Amino acid sequence: MFVSHMIASASRVERFNAAHRLHNPSWSNEKNIQFYGLCNNANYHGHNYTIIVKVTGKVDSESGYLMDLKVLKDIIRAEVTFRFDHKNLNLDVEDFKELIPTAENIAYVAWHRIRKQLDTKLSLHITLYETDRNFIEYDGQ
Repeated sequence: MFVSHMIASASRVERFNAAHRLHNPSWSNEKNIQFYGLCNNANYHGHNYTIIVKVTGKVDSESGYLMDLKVLKDIIRAEVTFRFDHKNLNLDVEDFKELIPTAENIAYVAWHRIRKQLDTKLSLHITLYETDRNFIEYDGQ
């Protein structure tokens, strides 16, 4: 028995550790320190990030899958986890050479990298935890 026209969401959690510095090069050092505070540390600082990748769409009536979650895991690891893990985002990751690696921008970059690898029939939502209490959500809007 197959359920037709069922819409569902599937999520995958991954983690990575990375260092960054929040610094706008067009601002003075004083303005950067005032605005970003400790996050503007010239020697960088790190976070243990948690990313939740949620895809939503129509479940295939033949397989019963929205998508193979191993495939989703492999996409996340290739496009985000392995690129960012144990890196200095400012210095080591090309995506942030001209983009301040705020949690918002990390979520944005992750969304766009993953989006390119997904079936266009699936919608994508990213939740990125920078700390246990601070997180960003992004869905391409």
